[in-house]
Amino acid sequence: MWWKQFLVMPVALSFLLGGSSPQASKDDCLASLSDKDLLAHRLVLRSEVNPQSLYKRVWNLIKDEYYDSKYNNQSWDRWEHRYDGKLRTLDDAHKAVETMVASLGDRYTRFLDHDAFDDEKSQIDAKLCGIGVQIGLDKSSKRVIVITPIEDTPASDAGVQPSDEILEINGKSTKGFTVEDAAKLIRGPVNTPVHLVLGRAGARVKKDIVRREIPIKAVQSVKMIDPDVGYVRLSSFISQKANLEMQTAIDKIDKMKAKGLILDLRDNPGGLLSNAIEISNMFLESGNVVSTVDRDGYKTPAMCEGHPLWRKPLVVLINKNSASASEITAGALHDNGRATLVGQNSFGKGLVQGINRLEDGSGINITIAQYLTPADTNIHKKGIRPDVVVEVKSEDESQGPWWNEHTPGVLRSPLDGKDLQLKSAAEVLHKKIEEAEKLASEVH
Repeated sequence: MWWKQFLVMPVALSFLLGGSSPQASKDDCLASLSDKDLLAHRLVLRSEVNPQSLYKRVWNLIKDEYYDSKYNNQSWDRWEHRYDGKLRTLDDAHKAVETMVASLGDRYTRFLDHDAFDDEKSQIDAKLCGIGVQIGLDKSSKRVIVITPIEDTPASDAGVQPSDEILEINGKSTKGFTVEDAAKLIRGPVNTPVHLVLGRAGARVKKDIVRREIPIKAVQSVKMIDPDVGYVRLSSFISQKANLEMQTAIDKIDKMKAKGLILDLRDNPGGLLSNAIEISNMFLESGNVVSTVDRDGYKTPAMCEGHPLWRKPLVVLINKNSASASEITAGALHDNGRATLVGQNSFGKGLVQGINRLEDGSGINITIAQYLTPADTNIHKKGIRPDVVVEVKSEDESQGPWWNEHTPGVLRSPLDGKDLQLKSAAEVLHKKIEEAEKLASEVH
């Protein structure tokens, strides 16, 4: 079942799709219920769950599965009866669970309320419901702005443009709003409208947009950046469709006659362990992809299947926000001598979480193992250092990852030549292509 997937990412991934909200956790039809009906459905679900039983289930899950058998140097038994007779509501149980979990001192073992768990599930299922627009805060005005509307979504169909200021949402001014504040107001069930007032070149533009299901794409860009170099940006490993999207991307690049490939994992926070293993397999002839180490110190390697889809030269881009599943993939390709790493030191998360759904629709992610790269390197809190280091000043968006440019009126692409790390990756890949061609000519 999906809630038993293994998760490798720093925190629950937030796509910030400008008001895209998860579909309901029971079945898709719930997404079309009114807010009132959906709330009533959740209240009925909550009323059927015993708070004490929910707390005890979490206690047992952690007791049986948590990767640290010392539980942060405490007796786990101290928590078993800590709240006996004191939990009258599910809110009481949730607060008790959060307190108990906090004692582990592990930011990755965490309780998720109903909405947060739905959000995680929707990302795994690769679909949200909303208008399909990425939003952020303008650095100078501190106003909520549109970063980009996603292609073929209600926002793009309605003519929402990059750099539009979101002035009002359903009649409420967004002055002083955070991105999360704006997203909460825009969110809602499918087939319901959201009323926006946008600021564009000094004019006020009104848009009435009907929400619908938005597919989440893991592969954000597939291009040829020059006649020899193919480029694929993989933004997440969380979707169950990420591996299929990656297969399609490799096939597309191959048909474009690319001689080498740049796999861009910058700002990729990770996702499902299974995706990291499957995608690594697409490039490996042999070797170990990753090893997990459980609470008893038992090491389990995931061996390569030996049927790669891409055998040509490969460069992988990473940065300080490349985490977990990104680091597994980068580590597998690097340690097996398959790829050159370019960019910045990665995030440094070497832990694996199990996803557990609870009876009231909430959930608990529990750290169940550590992982090691094929060279038996523990990268937790250390990260992976690239072969070619290219630092970019965080305040200089013009030279950083091409999608992070938020200057009004400026549209970036991987083809503009301003992304210093991508430019360096292309230079490295050209040398690898030349070496591969020279070797091939010597063999013949």
